[in-house]
Amino acid sequence: MPCGPDLTALCSAFCSSASFLLAGVGPLKISRELLDDLALLTVGPQLRGGANNQRGIAGIILVFEIIREIVAHAAEVSDTAIKINNATGRPCSIEFAADPDIIVREEMTAQHDRNIVAIEVKSGTDISNIHNRIGEAEKSHQKAKRRGFNECWTVLNVSKFDLKKAKYESPTTNIFYSLHALVLRQGDEYEDFKRRIISLTSIPSAASLTPTELHDFGGEA
Repeated sequence: MPCGPDLTALCSAFCSSASFLLAGVGPLKISRELLDDLALLTVGPQLRGGANNQRGIAGIILVFEIIREIVAHAAEVSDTAIKINNATGRPCSIEFAADPDIIVREEMTAQHDRNIVAIEVKSGTDISNIHNRIGEAEKSHQKAKRRGFNECWTVLNVSKFDLKKAKYESPTTNIFYSLHALVLRQGDEYEDFKRRIISLTSIPSAASLTPTELHDFGGEA
């Protein structure tokens, strides 16, 4: 079967790039061992990409677990969602999502939900790449805003970052949190996160409930 002009041009471009690679390596005798070594050049980026994906997923699960602990006294938990019986009498859910990572929404009617909070979790620890991650969060939050989410939060996993610059790079983010601060489960930043989750899901804090009320909400007395 004859090749089309596009395929011929593509093959020619690949061969040209390969020739530059071989020329850059130096005067070598082509062998299976050499080709195997050249193939290994691509393994590093692939492994780094896989590790980054695993770190990203782990961070999202960690934030989800922290939220679960905060609302556990008023919630039913499955592997992918948290269902809350809140004070309004309308079901509220906290779920994993593709984009953004975690969403909080309230069921108004059988056909309509009120989108409350969109949370983007950026688990990468490389400070030099923080601006790219904030830019990715901004794109996700812009989509969330178009879907009607009122609050957009970004969780970052770096020890220090310039908050003023972060707000400039992601103006759609209402508030930034440090993953490290949330993991501690104490301190001003964690308490602010906890307070906002409780307020926006319209549930009382566990500490404010009597044993009977706690049982009625579904928690443990």
